Amino acid sequence: MTTHGDPATHPGAPAVAARTGPPDAGEGPPGTTGDGLSAALAGLRAAIDAARFPLALPSAEPARHAAVGLTDQLDDYLLPRLARLDAPLLVVVGGSTGAGKSTLVNSLVQARVSAAGVLRPTTRSPVLVCNPTDSAWFRQGELLPGLTRTNEPSENPGILHLVTAPALPAGLAFLDAPDIDSVVDANRALAGQLLAAADLWLFVTTAARYADAVPWELLRSARARGAVIAMVLDRVPPEAADEIAAHLSEMLAAQGLDAAPLFVLPETWVDGQGLLPDKVTAPLSTWFSRLAADADARSAVVRQTLDGALAALHPAVDGLADAADEQAAAADALDERVRAAYRGARRSVEQGLSDGRLLRGEVLARWQEFVGTGEFFRTLEARIGRFRDRVVAAVTGRPAPAAELRNAIESQLVTLLRGVASEAAENAYTGWKAHPAGAALLDPPLAHASDDLAERAERLVRDWQRGVLDLVREEGGDRRFVARTAAYAVNATGLAVMIAVFASTAFIPTGLEVATGAGTTVAAQAVLQAIFGDQAVRNLANKARVDLLDRVGALLEEEATRFLDRTAAARPAAETGTALREAAGEVEMARHRSGLSRTDGPALPPAGAGGER
Repeated sequence: MTTHGDPATHPGAPAVAARTGPPDAGEGPPGTTGDGLSAALAGLRAAIDAARFPLALPSAEPARHAAVGLTDQLDDYLLPRLARLDAPLLVVVGGSTGAGKSTLVNSLVQARVSAAGVLRPTTRSPVLVCNPTDSAWFRQGELLPGLTRTNEPSENPGILHLVTAPALPAGLAFLDAPDIDSVVDANRALAGQLLAAADLWLFVTTAARYADAVPWELLRSARARGAVIAMVLDRVPPEAADEIAAHLSEMLAAQGLDAAPLFVLPETWVDGQGLLPDKVTAPLSTWFSRLAADADARSAVVRQTLDGALAALHPAVDGLADAADEQAAAADALDERVRAAYRGARRSVEQGLSDGRLLRGEVLARWQEFVGTGEFFRTLEARIGRFRDRVVAAVTGRPAPAAELRNAIESQLVTLLRGVASEAAENAYTGWKAHPAGAALLDPPLAHASDDLAERAERLVRDWQRGVLDLVREEGGDRRFVARTAAYAVNATGLAVMIAVFASTAFIPTGLEVATGAGTTVAAQAVLQAIFGDQAVRNLANKARVDLLDRVGALLEEEATRFLDRTAAARPAAETGTALREAAGEVEMARHRSGLSRTDGPALPPAGAGGER
């Protein structure tokens, strides 16, 4: 049975110059695939980096995770590997907890380069071992640039421990990764990241754990991206070797992985150095030696894995683009719920200005006081000509009713605005609360109108009233009316215009308005027509109404902004999905032009005898 001794390390060799000789036969020099593919990958990298998934949708967290994974693969593997197709072949040794990965790596390189022991997890930081002539490539940090290089062992998963082993052939490197099912989250995540940076996966499992779910999830992922895989079935009881190997072979075939070489290692003891007996590892050592010596085979492995990883980008990026589109659609849906609520508020104001409700109560009473007694209404129509010149004098001595009427109009409008704004806020809040992305953006104060709404509404009405007086002055500018009647006539006429706005859109009293206003609408119309003429009256009322609704619309837009600012802050760029799809399409076209997928012969050396299937 394989056992593990106390942790020990092999001193790392100092960095040496990169290989200066020509690339191995069958391997292309740097840039073989052309700058087009590298540029396309850089464009995709930028598009992924720009993508954001801030809204709390079911697809958001998986998309963020996928974006990190794609970015890591681009930075860790695709871009550096594409830049140097002739770099050493990287074999990442992965597997489950206690599968014996470190012991196997130590045995293959004939030195204790990776800590092995009974405590779990053993491999806390990844260990990369290579021939001394290849160390410069790995020390440069182009591959797995996010990991800090060191010559000493470390328990920090962000450290890559580099070790050289002369027994390992040049052109080949092993990376002992943390357990794929580690109890430590950082180790588990790092294991997946390292496996995605492999030219060749050497997947180690045991007779007791080969059917576990986690390894098979990763194997299916490897198959999906076209990675080259070799399997090691460790710690197999000799009497059950054929049966277990046959079952594992069936499982591999069922997953489309039947081309993966399978090496069966029996239960055994380790020697005093913690290494497996040579006869146990000989088939695997021989296989790797043939691979290291065969430049064409190494090139085929690199190209197959590289091309598979490139091909897998398109569907993965499509998934990101779909998630980005969902973000944009959700932001639009949230905005529409807010705008619908505040459109309803504006319609309520428009209805309040047209159905006569604002003429009831206090406004009606103050208007009646302002224009005079009932006798005044009875005589107004017959004496309209003389009233044109006497309208100011008739009310000059009554400033108090005018002020009270103006205050009543302001109070009535402010009450209406506060009511519709509160209702709109409640409706928008309820609409967001029913949406998963909206609920996450809500704060309790949003359920109500702004604290300063009443103050802003009062200011709005006062500004509108001043605007009505400006309209009266402008309309009367070419008449002697303003000069003859002075400021009070302007004020009185402006109040009549305001009453007209409350009564009807077109200032034509209906039966309801006449009944509601007890004839006051007719009086207001007569006063204004006597001064300005019929068409001017209509123009004044319409302009005043439009001005009021514009001001109300601006106020309600400010209220809606409390919601809309939140979606604006969370909204992804409008064309994120399109940019991702276009960038992935550029990569796919460049991939086909690169010729990476056109390789001759099998990617791996032919199967040998002994423990190799």
